[in-house]
Amino acid sequence: MSAPTTPLPGALAGLAPLLDHYGYLAVALLVLLDNCGVPVPGQTVLVLASVYAGTGHLDFAAVLLIAAGAAALGNGLGYLIGRTGGRAFVHRWGRYVLLTPARMERADDFFARHGGKVVTVARFVDGLRQYNGVIAGTSEMPWRRFLPYNLLGAVLWTAVWGTFGYLAGAHIGTVYHTALRYQVWFAVGLGVLVAAFLLRQVLRYRRRRAGGDEGAAGEDPGGPGGRPG
Repeated sequence: MSAPTTPLPGALAGLAPLLDHYGYLAVALLVLLDNCGVPVPGQTVLVLASVYAGTGHLDFAAVLLIAAGAAALGNGLGYLIGRTGGRAFVHRWGRYVLLTPARMERADDFFARHGGKVVTVARFVDGLRQYNGVIAGTSEMPWRRFLPYNLLGAVLWTAVWGTFGYLAGAHIGTVYHTALRYQVWFAVGLGVLVAAFLLRQVLRYRRRRAGGDEGAAGEDPGGPGGRPG
């Protein structure tokens, strides 16, 4: 397989020999590992494979199907890792990384209410893409709820980045750097939203706790009769 004649930017150039030699297998393996917590350039190889497809060196439909299947499988493996070993890890080592049982309980509550949205959009943010399956499993998000959102996220992520690479073609250098810049802003914006949500949860928790303390302080220690016995 020959690479596109247009010079490839950044990490794409470094991955070109791997894709030249292994083709679809490289896409499947790197995307799978990237989505189950292993720090490999899965998203980058998806973009590069789509660029290759745009120049006729790979079949675009095959790239999308393989990448989507590998992404869903990788995230599913991450979920199983979190579901089978995550709780034991938290109970034994969580305190060393400030993950207390109380915080884990709040994470469970958060995933119970918002887990589907997190699993769907997490692939578009580096870091969350690699570990959202593990977090979902550790928080014991039900498998039947996790599965459809996992598949939806895999399809959307593959379609967006695959189409991006396929259409970029000869302008891949300019488009690649522009996409990286906007991805950083997207990650920053998402981080601000998450921080605001966590702050809101902390403030609500403190208000409830303060209200409970005031109620306890206002109770008559003598019981229903109003005086101590």
